[in-house]
Amino acid sequence: MPELPEVEGVVRQLRAVAEQKTITHVQLSPTIYTSKEAGKECIVKVLSPDHFTYMLIGMTIIRVERRAKYIYMTLTKDGETYLLASHLGMSGAWFDVEKLSDIPDAKYEKHAHVILTMSNGRLLVYSDIRRFGELRLLREEADYRPLLLMAPEPFEAHACDYFLQKAATKKYANKPIKAVIMDGHVISGCGNIYATEALYLEHIRPQTVTNTLSEEQKRALFAQIVRILQESIEAGGSTISDYRNVNGEAGGMQHRLKMYGKKQCACGAATESLTIAGRTSVYCPACQR
Repeated sequence: MPELPEVEGVVRQLRAVAEQKTITHVQLSPTIYTSKEAGKECIVKVLSPDHFTYMLIGMTIIRVERRAKYIYMTLTKDGETYLLASHLGMSGAWFDVEKLSDIPDAKYEKHAHVILTMSNGRLLVYSDIRRFGELRLLREEADYRPLLLMAPEPFEAHACDYFLQKAATKKYANKPIKAVIMDGHVISGCGNIYATEALYLEHIRPQTVTNTLSEEQKRALFAQIVRILQESIEAGGSTISDYRNVNGEAGGMQHRLKMYGKKQCACGAATESLTIAGRTSVYCPACQR
């Protein structure tokens, strides 16, 4: 699943190609229609496909931002302001192309589900191989309550104190630290990849109970998370399987990872793994205690 650095990379590129452009035509895949007819919601949430299409046509994208792992597109139409919240799920991707066949990976071209024709004639395409991503057209952020419950951005000055306060609550104190730092209500944007790396670099095992860590250890762990997220943004994010940016390019952070997906630690010890919060957690039994 794309984490904060991968989403940040997409947002920075979308700003350059989408801001101040107007949507002139919308095409949705048959899968979106059939899923709605079957009582499910594939990618386009809440609104019917026809209503979603009708509403988007004529909207101008005035701003593209990131909030945690969400892409926020602020749009205007007839003097009204809207928010298109996009989550990439497990394998979602946005592409800026002249035509669908320009998408550099055939599997993404095959799974193009939302095609926006922009006022400059180019296509802004949302593709999703596994279809776990989502697009929500809202009047404002408060229209979808989960958006209001996300933790502060980790780069904000008060984010560490927020993490410490949350980690000390009854809900989180007795959970494994790995589960806590991957929870978007505690730290925004930190998923399995960067949680694994931060814990390794701070010599903490992922199953360590949160309230057994000192405040000093928690602060150091939080600082490590922030450092790794920043490094990954600079490296273009991590492409482990499906992640691609708007230009169809893979990230470079995967070449710098020291523990995620490793069979052997740099110290020579074989790594071990366990499942925490539904995710495989790899660690070094020698370096992490």
